[in-house]
Formats: sequence, structure tokens, C-alpha cells
Amino acid sequence: MEFCDDCGSMMKTEDDMWICGSCGYEKARDAKAEKKAVTTQGQKSSEVVDTSEVDVEDMGPTTGARCPECGNERAFYEMKQIRAADESETRFFTCTECEHKWREDDH
Repeated sequence: MEFCDDCGSMMKTEDDMWICGSCGYEKARDAKAEKKAVTTQGQKSSEVVDTSEVDVEDMGPTTGARCPECGNERAFYEMKQIRAADESETRFFTCTECEHKWREDDH
């Protein structure tokens, strides 16, 4: 991924050039630098972790969150970045009583 030196917009490739769709700025592609770039292509996706045999003390932090299933006021939580880096993390909850799982996103 490349960003425009003039306006900061994300640029697109066209043959051997980077071209800004916002202002039209162009610059030559650098194959050596692009080879070092990290991509998500070919990476393994995360796996589901079975926590059914884990002691409550080892489950992680809890917070005051109301379970939509049973009304319990306590839940384990975990935060993950699942959207673009410039967006907030998604909060995943698991009820400490009924083990119902839900998530909350900022809107």
C-alpha cells in the first residue's frame, strides 16, 4: 500500500506506476520495496479456542456488562481489532453465568 506524497490519499497501481485517484500524483513503483511489504494474503485465519475445560479464574478479566440472555451483570471480555486499523476495536463478551457470547461495536 502506498500513500500520496501530495495529498495523503491511498494510491493504486497501474502497470509500473503508483497513481493517486484524488489528485493525480504519480510515482514509479519500487519492486524491491514492495517485495518487503507484509500482506495478509496466505496467512492463517484465527482458530476458535475451546474454553469449556478452563477454570473460571483462568478465563481472564471481567467487566460490568448486562447479558442479553439471562440478565447477569458480569461478563468476561476480550477486545480485538477486526476492522480497519483506523476504527475502534470490537469488544467480545461471555456471560459469567450462562456463557452466552455477544459483541459490541462502536457506531
